[in-house]
Amino acid sequence: MNTQMIEISRGLLQNCLGVKPQEVLLIVTDDAKKELAEALYRAGQQLEAETILMVMQEREKSGQEPPAPIAEAMKLADVAVCITEHSLTHTKARKNAAANGTRVATMPGITADMFVEGAVSADYSIVQQLTEQVTQYLTDGKTVRIEKDGKALSFSISGRNGVPSTGVYVNPGESGNLPSGEAYIAPVEGTADGQIVVDGSIAGIGKIAAPLVLTVKDGRLVDAQGPAAEQLLQMLGDQQGRMLGEFGIGTNEKARIIGIVLEDEKAFGTIHVAFGSNLTFGGTVDAGVHIDLIVNKPDVYIDDVKLLDKGVFTFNR
Repeated sequence: MNTQMIEISRGLLQNCLGVKPQEVLLIVTDDAKKELAEALYRAGQQLEAETILMVMQEREKSGQEPPAPIAEAMKLADVAVCITEHSLTHTKARKNAAANGTRVATMPGITADMFVEGAVSADYSIVQQLTEQVTQYLTDGKTVRIEKDGKALSFSISGRNGVPSTGVYVNPGESGNLPSGEAYIAPVEGTADGQIVVDGSIAGIGKIAAPLVLTVKDGRLVDAQGPAAEQLLQMLGDQQGRMLGEFGIGTNEKARIIGIVLEDEKAFGTIHVAFGSNLTFGGTVDAGVHIDLIVNKPDVYIDDVKLLDKGVFTFNR
C-alpha cells in the first residue's frame, strides 16, 4: 500500500469531511477503483473511525443506482465516500443519505494522478469562497445564455436554487464531489433552446478530438453533430436522458481538463451542461443517466449581464 496515498487520503478525510474518531465511515467502491478505495480505508482506520469498505459491481453508466444494501448503508453512516468508476452523485441513494444526515463525498473516475496533482491539491478555502459567490449569482438569476463560436443556448433558471460543490462537507447532510469546485443549477425543464459547442470532454467518453455541436429544442437534445455524437446519443438513450438537466460553472484553479469529468467540470474557465437526471438538486428529470459535457472559455450571461467573458469572471473576487 502506497504510504503517500494513505497520507493524502487522511488529509482529505480530515480537511474536507471532518472525520472524527468513532464516527462510522463508509467507503463505497467497485472493482475498477478498489485499490484507491483501500487507501481511504486505511486512512479512516488511522483516524480511529469505524471504517467499512463495501465493493459492488461496476455500474454501467453515471447516475445508475447502487445496490439496495449499499444505498441503505450510506443512509446509516456518518460519512460516506463513493470512489467508483461511474458517478453516484446524481442518484437517489446519495440524495437519501444526505437527507438522513450523512456527509457524502463522491469521487467518480478519480485516478492516482488526481490524488497527488490537479484539483485535489487546491486551497479549498479559496475554492469555497468563489463557489459560494457564483452559486449566489445562479440562485438570484432568472435566465442564462451561453455563447461560443457563433452558437447560443438559452434557458430559464427562475425559481431554482444554485448548488455549491465546495469540497468542504463537514456538517450533517452536506455532500458533493471530491475533488470539487463548481456551482451548478437545474435549468427549468422545457425552456432550453438553441445550440452549444462542446469542445472539452464528455463523461464516459473523455477528451474529444473535435468539437460537438448540440441542438436543443424545448429543453430536449434533438440533434448532435461531431465525431462523438453517436456515442453520446447512445449513452443518453431516446427518452428522459435527452432532457437538459444541469448547468454548471467550474471554480477550481488547480483543476485540469484530463478527460475525467470529475476533474474536468471543476476547471477554471469552463462551464458544463448535462443531460439526464436532476431530481437530486431541484429538477424533475428522472432518467437513470446523467452525462456532463465540458465547454472551454465561453461567454455566459445571467439576466443579460455578462458573468463570464471567454471563461473569465467579470466580477471582483
